[in-house]
Amino acid sequence: MASNRGPVSYTLLDDGTLDARRGGGGMVSGLAAVGTRDDALWVCCALGDGDREAVRRGTGHGEDGVLMLDIDADIHSDAYNGIANSVLWFIHHLLYQTPLEPVFDEEFRRQWRSYETYNRAFAEALADRAAEGAAVLVQDYHLALVPGMLRELRPDLRIGHFSHTPWAPPDYFRLLPDDIAEQLLRGLLGADRTCFLTRRWADAFTACCTEVLGPDALKDTRIGVHGLGADADFLRERAHRPDVGERMTALREQIGGADRKTIVRVDRTELSKNIVRGLLAYRHLLATRPEWHERVVHIAFAYPSRQDLAVYRDYTAEVQRVADAINDEYGTPGWTPVVLHVKDDFARSLAAYRLADVALVNPIRDGMNLVAKEIPVVSDAGCALVLSREAGAYEELSADALVVNPYDVIETAAALHEALTLPPDVRADRTARLATAATALPPRRWFLDQLEALTPEA
Repeated sequence: MASNRGPVSYTLLDDGTLDARRGGGGMVSGLAAVGTRDDALWVCCALGDGDREAVRRGTGHGEDGVLMLDIDADIHSDAYNGIANSVLWFIHHLLYQTPLEPVFDEEFRRQWRSYETYNRAFAEALADRAAEGAAVLVQDYHLALVPGMLRELRPDLRIGHFSHTPWAPPDYFRLLPDDIAEQLLRGLLGADRTCFLTRRWADAFTACCTEVLGPDALKDTRIGVHGLGADADFLRERAHRPDVGERMTALREQIGGADRKTIVRVDRTELSKNIVRGLLAYRHLLATRPEWHERVVHIAFAYPSRQDLAVYRDYTAEVQRVADAINDEYGTPGWTPVVLHVKDDFARSLAAYRLADVALVNPIRDGMNLVAKEIPVVSDAGCALVLSREAGAYEELSADALVVNPYDVIETAAALHEALTLPPDVRADRTARLATAATALPPRRWFLDQLEALTPEA
């Protein structure tokens, strides 16, 4: 396996010792679900000072199943922040304000050379370590060039690539310089199988290949679709541990009245998550439906993401500003309309899942969005799901969700009202069906399906 972020991260403590913790992120959860195997090696990048110190001390050299690459910090910053998160992420999530951006100048070309160097380091490490005919599963947009590079170095390998993001339609993808667009596509087509979370994203990729590279571009590559689901057993067990119970007690105190309903969202402050418009929709609900005053609380968890990029810092500040404005306008001594938390706390997130009457998942665009799948699995009394049609989860959950256009705050407010007024039996039935759909392909099966599809017989 190869990914930017690995299954473990290290922190250098004041006394000079290293503290090892499980790596974060949904993709790590999915890949880690297969457990440890004697014949498996996870190649990842040293992401901080603690990781780099661990490598220097001889940890993460592959003996424990993890090979951590100590790539130059400036190269990694260019590749990760400059290209992966500021270009490729923006392309696939359609985030550019096109009158002003993007601008592909010499600075972009310099960072692109770092992205190539970063990908080459992974390809060379995989080529050096992989056994004859081994299966190699490369993950996500950070490593889009690896399959093609690895194919040149080791044609014997069985290579898969999985994109955890959406894929841009051809017209938007072609915002990229022509040579870069072609290089990205050829990089992914170096894989035996190129895989996506939904059929929609797979179809967009094939359309880009046909338009940019020609009608025969896909003749040597198979396209796969594997809709990663929630890990029901883990979530239900973890959600009933004592620390989650403590967080539920604290949240109930913040909510106030026992009869108050809850609208829950749990997101990183990622531009594509659309948190600000979700808050504006809630404000519209309060403005147009005064019967909900004192009767509903919006629990909004907006965990900071990519704060080393100015646009993300600005977005996080705007989330806080809008939440404060709603509380200033509508709050009373006994009612805080928006309970906003910005410090990441998994136990508190699970507590909110359990308390949710309504789950709000309204991304501008999302590869899948596991929160939409997790809340119905964990919710104690059943919850109504207000879901953006631009989330990958829409493909599997739309039949039992209240579907919205993520840009339309009036429609979203109306959906929130409908969700809050669903009869309990209807809500319970919908939640049961949502949970069944959400867990159809749990992480372990999701991973093994890809591995088995790379076998020669497949």
